[in-house]
Amino acid sequence: MRMNNNKMKLVLVGNGMAGIQTVEHILKLAPERYDITVFGSEPYPNYNRIMLSYVLEGSKNIDEIMLNDWNWYKDNGIRLYTDTTVIRVDTQLKEVYTADGRKEMYDKLILATGSKPFILPVPGADLEGVVGFRDIKDCEMMKEAAGQYGKAAVIGGGLLGLEAAKGLNNLGMDVTVVHLMNDLMERQLDPAASGMLKDELERQGLKFKMGAQTTGIRGENGRVQSLQFADGTELETDFVVMAVGIKPNTEVAAASGIGVNRGIVVDDYMLTSAPDVYAVGECCEHRGVCYGLVAPLFEQGQVLAKCLAQVETGPYEGSVTSTKLKISGVDVFSAGEFQDAPDLRVVSIRDDWKRVYKKLLLRDDKIVGGILFGDVTESSRLQKWVREEAELTADIHAALMGGGGCCGGSQPANLAAVMEDDEIVCGCNGVTKGTIVGCIKDQGMTSVDEIKAATGATRSCGGCKPLVEQILSHVLGDSFDSAAAKPAGICGCTTMDREDIVAAIRDKGLRHVREVMNVLGWSNPGGCSKCRPAVNYYLGMIYPVEYEEARDSRFVNERLHGNIQKDGTFSVVPRMYGGVTSPDELRRIADAADKYHVGMVKVTGGQRIDLLGVKKEDLPQIWEDLGMPSGYAYAKSIRTVKTCVGSRFCRFGTQDSIGMGIEMEKKFERLDMPAKFKMAVNGCPRNCAEPGVKDLGIVGNDGGWEIYVGGNGGIKMREADLLCKVKTDEELMEISAAFIQYYRETANYAERTSDWVERIGLETVAEAIVNNMENRKALVVRVEEALAMAADPWKVMRETGSLRKTFYENIELEVDGAELSAQAAGNVIVESRIGGADEFPSLVGKTVRAGSKEAAVFRLADGRLFAVDNTSPHQKGGPLTEGIVSGEYLYEPLHDWKIHLPTGEVQAPDRGQVRTYPVREDREGVHIGWSAAK
Repeated sequence: MRMNNNKMKLVLVGNGMAGIQTVEHILKLAPERYDITVFGSEPYPNYNRIMLSYVLEGSKNIDEIMLNDWNWYKDNGIRLYTDTTVIRVDTQLKEVYTADGRKEMYDKLILATGSKPFILPVPGADLEGVVGFRDIKDCEMMKEAAGQYGKAAVIGGGLLGLEAAKGLNNLGMDVTVVHLMNDLMERQLDPAASGMLKDELERQGLKFKMGAQTTGIRGENGRVQSLQFADGTELETDFVVMAVGIKPNTEVAAASGIGVNRGIVVDDYMLTSAPDVYAVGECCEHRGVCYGLVAPLFEQGQVLAKCLAQVETGPYEGSVTSTKLKISGVDVFSAGEFQDAPDLRVVSIRDDWKRVYKKLLLRDDKIVGGILFGDVTESSRLQKWVREEAELTADIHAALMGGGGCCGGSQPANLAAVMEDDEIVCGCNGVTKGTIVGCIKDQGMTSVDEIKAATGATRSCGGCKPLVEQILSHVLGDSFDSAAAKPAGICGCTTMDREDIVAAIRDKGLRHVREVMNVLGWSNPGGCSKCRPAVNYYLGMIYPVEYEEARDSRFVNERLHGNIQKDGTFSVVPRMYGGVTSPDELRRIADAADKYHVGMVKVTGGQRIDLLGVKKEDLPQIWEDLGMPSGYAYAKSIRTVKTCVGSRFCRFGTQDSIGMGIEMEKKFERLDMPAKFKMAVNGCPRNCAEPGVKDLGIVGNDGGWEIYVGGNGGIKMREADLLCKVKTDEELMEISAAFIQYYRETANYAERTSDWVERIGLETVAEAIVNNMENRKALVVRVEEALAMAADPWKVMRETGSLRKTFYENIELEVDGAELSAQAAGNVIVESRIGGADEFPSLVGKTVRAGSKEAAVFRLADGRLFAVDNTSPHQKGGPLTEGIVSGEYLYEPLHDWKIHLPTGEVQAPDRGQVRTYPVREDREGVHIGWSAAK
């Protein structure tokens, strides 16, 4: 037995959720037992695959779905080899071999190689534009396709396919789901639930081709053009996602002589046919079953961890599978058996108006399966009943189906009280109730944030947060309210929350971002990319007349008034009030697109036109040529007011939605908000302009207007709430103004109205702006004051030479590029004067180009100058110039990576290096030295 510092060597092949969760359990049970090495084929630490649909949609990036960052491996003494594929194992010598020639010895080995997408064996499957959907690389390819093409086809109407389809739909593609069967998710849902799901997704914009067998993929010049079906029909498409299923990745095991069937065969303790070699997760086969869902993988990992830690454990005897759909606006849950059968009794209710369907399947009056659609609040209890084969009682029937009680309904039981300690609370991270209770009782934890930091519960999708809060309340009793009231700081720089900061700004008369951070005792005096923009917004909201914004505390989009793209270019979206334009405006847009060689002209979902691929230095001039105001498509601001044609043209229109939409957009444009703010006005209840998923939605009818608030059409879709009904246009404008200002004054920075309304309650909003007339009038006065100071930023930038020079003009040096590169490669410093001291203002990046070299030069708050290569170390690249500077650190603009400017070291997510260049300043100006990498 090989030992290292008295530790056995544990090697994990596969850096995914199942394997790392097993390691986490081992570290808790036997922290000193193993010296651990992990091999992963992807270039990332462990991330949450469940959240890939959020990455695809764009609401989260890879850093936000990380479960274990680079520091976690370092802190736990784990050697991690990313981008490293294991190809075989010598089970006699106990050695692991990698594709790049590495050899690693082990005492215990865990195979957690996961699964691979199944690619249909049809002609054309190898064409460009045909991908699977399984990892970050797939997401990036899909997002890139959405930026270049219009039509997508997703083959497979299961859980994975629907997530992929909805993600591409949210990115603006016209998506058709092609499914072999006549029912969606036929392995989890019965025909009734499947039909309701299809109707809901069609309402959200997806198209379906059901009962279609794909027989081929036709292409031209090597790229996909259409799908071909068994009935002789075709579907034109620019992009194809194969999501027809997964298959266990058994390649390493098969190449190593380890027993393989459909998956890697394991016993009840996850041991394979080879001694000291275990398998866990989607790659393994237990009692003839391969699991592709998270909960079974975590249950396997718990048993395996106890075995390896030599802690007594019962065998793994299989799992009761359940499925929860993670598509915006659709709540679906399924557990156990779901199809009707002769030996089963069915208990069900269906409400098509509320879009709710609930079904229980009974065998001998015992619950063996169930489906919830539209209302999944009882999903955890249903899974428990199915797992235990609980007998149906009147109480269970009332809890699930309703009935009983004085009003025809029952009071839901406290799930936290009835759950067993070994039941999973957080499916994303495998956290049990017992683990959370232990944190509360043994470690004195009193808040969700503390539970999250210790266990990972709620850190991923957040869906278990209400249950975690319920457990806290159950364990702490009366003390929970005061404990839960302790707020978390807005970032790691401070323990103060929004209310504390806003109150202190008002009480102390603070007027500048740096003053706020200094007086209120920030732990990081320079702040960070989270708190600096937030404090800048709060100051502008409190002092709309006096405050002069700190542009260096703005995100790049709001600093430069354009939406930065992954290649460092920008998009330009001019304002089109109410979605209405003219031939003259269209001609100007076309001329500008030609003149500045834009990469794409695209119609947006907000009824405007987007010019993509504009260089930063061209922004002021293209704005001038367009002669149109900014559409604020880049900002936390009023984005757009979407309208239908209303009574002006539509035979169903009862109100002038176009006129009202234009009036509202002209009234409230340019107003800074806590987050992006979208509006829509519809001329009748047919809702063509989609007011039901907008922050502020207006619906006209014969008697006046209905005002809806708190809607969201993004990844976390939320239907807007009816705030009130008004009879006159004047009332509509007044209540809209008051609502906007109340949101501005009470929301957290970056908090959408959908989350804000849920947090403070619709009743609170209504009381403040509908019922309280005096408060409403005061809110309107304050919003008018803010609006009086608003100006078109494109016009300001065009007409202010100093701003144009500081933020948009690069420094171009005329040098011999070949000579420069040759000398630099030989470590000979070639120095160039790059400008006067006044050309490098504090905390603002400046791009300097010399031949093929491009540097980003930054002056810190203390006056020191630093220069780095103007390319992000992120695999997608992008410029660094537009990042936020804090102390000696730069938060790069596209991915928020933290870079130490003096050394070029990437300190979060703790990998990579950026080339640095020496900079000096004297009476003649600022000089840069072009040299080899430091």
